[in-house]
Amino acid sequence: MYKNKITQALLLGAGMAVAATSFTATATDVTAGVKLAPKQELVRGNGTEVASLDPHKVEGVPESHVLRDLMEGLVIQDAIGNTIPGTAESWSTEDNQTFTFKIREDAKWSNGDPVTAQDFEYSFKRAADPATASPYAWYIEYTKMKNAKDVIAGKKPASELAVKAIDDRTLVIETEVPLPYFVKMMAHTTMYPVHKATVEKHGDSWTKPGNFVGNGAFVLSDWVVNEKIVLERNANYWDNKDTVIDQVTFLPIENQNAEMNRFLSGEIDITYEVPNEQFRRLAKQYPDNVVVSPNLCTYYYGFNTQKAPFDDVRVRNALSYTIDRDIVTKAILGQGQKPAYALTHSGITGFAPEAPEYAKMTQKERIAEAKKLLEEAGFGQGNPLDFTLLYNTSENHKKIAVAIQSMWKKSLGNFVNVTLENQEWKTYLDNSKQGNFDVRRAGWCADYNEASTFLAIAMTENGSNDQKYSSAVFDKAMNDAVKVAKTEAERNKFYAIAEAQLAQDMPIAPIYQYVQPRLVGTHVGGYPDQNPQDNIYSKDMFIIAE
Repeated sequence: MYKNKITQALLLGAGMAVAATSFTATATDVTAGVKLAPKQELVRGNGTEVASLDPHKVEGVPESHVLRDLMEGLVIQDAIGNTIPGTAESWSTEDNQTFTFKIREDAKWSNGDPVTAQDFEYSFKRAADPATASPYAWYIEYTKMKNAKDVIAGKKPASELAVKAIDDRTLVIETEVPLPYFVKMMAHTTMYPVHKATVEKHGDSWTKPGNFVGNGAFVLSDWVVNEKIVLERNANYWDNKDTVIDQVTFLPIENQNAEMNRFLSGEIDITYEVPNEQFRRLAKQYPDNVVVSPNLCTYYYGFNTQKAPFDDVRVRNALSYTIDRDIVTKAILGQGQKPAYALTHSGITGFAPEAPEYAKMTQKERIAEAKKLLEEAGFGQGNPLDFTLLYNTSENHKKIAVAIQSMWKKSLGNFVNVTLENQEWKTYLDNSKQGNFDVRRAGWCADYNEASTFLAIAMTENGSNDQKYSSAVFDKAMNDAVKVAKTEAERNKFYAIAEAQLAQDMPIAPIYQYVQPRLVGTHVGGYPDQNPQDNIYSKDMFIIAE
């Protein structure tokens, strides 16, 4: 079904099924009785230039949007976030510890080769292999595949990862402990297969047009860096008969106002974002085009805990307390976002952490406590806290950074001196990884619908723990959630301990919970405005004749 109106964005509590569901509606199912446009071409804004199109070498949202069209994992999601069959037509497990997937007989690569269980075995082992240097290798460890931790650490060869092709169509994966949400995790970008012969033939150049071989609904046709990525329909895709869109173009536009103007002039069908300051006007003038969807993401500022003075918890707490989250969500954004006082999004099914003490204080009380903490840490009128706030280039991120810079200055006066610095996406990612920052803007979006998808990034050895935070209490709680807990309720008790420790140590300052506002053309059908992870598959959309 398709909707082109302002939608309520606070519907994140719905449960997400792990097993295959009966909801498998395709674009051609939905188009019954709809007059289709003769030209089925879709243009999507994508925020920034992608860092790569190798699924095992990416970590960002812009890359995932493109790869979701080019590649397909064992499972995918439907329009409301249910896990449904992808390249695997079915799966089974008796103990949530040994999982058997059956690969579709008609699954093919874009060059016509069959997609086999061996392709997935090769790909999972490639992603875990330290030689690949995948920034998301840690994700495989969190699937709890046997030997994953040792493989990623270089203590065992990748061949020891417990994923095995029994035959061309049967893939068996073993986990170290029972993991009831394991199948959900298989929809993630890191778990996409790559074509072994193509990778080995072309090396890092395998992702270039002309070399690229994928198993998704589309194949790479053209890629002009900082201008566009063009995908053409993949005639060899197993469900090509139900695909309507013939061409998808992704545009890397970092300036939201420029993107908005191109949408309004008819050049773009779906924007990546909406300019914060334009939202109310757009909602009033273009109510049929403004679509606000739920989105399991948390926006936060991360502190470099290995760098003075941010190795001092008092400094981290003071800066976090001074951020007025109500002003950010209501005055600056005003699209349905919620203030965040925890890393885990409140929409995660089955988990609701208790609000920390500072969340229960008035803003005036928080500011008073912040001044006290900074003075205790040795900062004051004669010795201000000088630091730089890093954010990736974006008008929306800039507006929030300017506002929070003003909050710090207004509330703390000469106690602080903040410099803002923006960097393009790839540089920002590199510097975040290398620890070249004081405080950085960041966000985390759920890879699956379970609290660990957020909390895992704060574990000591996690590859996305750019704050370099380390807490034995936190790590134990997270490990016990998997190794000790037997039920969801027991897991949640450990997650609550972890959240409480984060609130105490404050390696990050949670700021708000996302929603996803976009401008969507009324001629676009099939837009999944209720997928809580913002997983958009172009193959499920279509262009309506106007």
